[in-house]
Amino acid sequence: MTAPSPQQRLQSLSDEYQKLQTDLQTQISSRQRLESQQQENLAVRKEFTNLTDDSPIYKLIGPVLLKQEKAEAESAVQGRLDFIENEIKRVEKLISDMQEQSEGKKMEVYQLQMKMQEGA
Repeated sequence: MTAPSPQQRLQSLSDEYQKLQTDLQTQISSRQRLESQQQENLAVRKEFTNLTDDSPIYKLIGPVLLKQEKAEAESAVQGRLDFIENEIKRVEKLISDMQEQSEGKKMEVYQLQMKMQEGA
């Protein structure tokens, strides 16, 4: 089996780079969605500070509003915030790793292009 030609190798590296860029954009969108959810939950948590302990709190479950205790609602919101924070950290790590991989592929493409120009 013969080694791929420089042009084939360049196309392969370019395709890999494009896929990394697409995956990176997907993860960035995911992080933005998580940050939006985090802001919503922080706003809800802030609203809890304006309520008295006997203020009614309702939770929407399907088409029904159910009454909920303040402590239970605060706990649920804090749980969501903790989960979202952990997800943001995980996604940021993925983004960082993908950026490194992307830079590596970009350098490989550049170096191969330079070799091809020198050989031409």
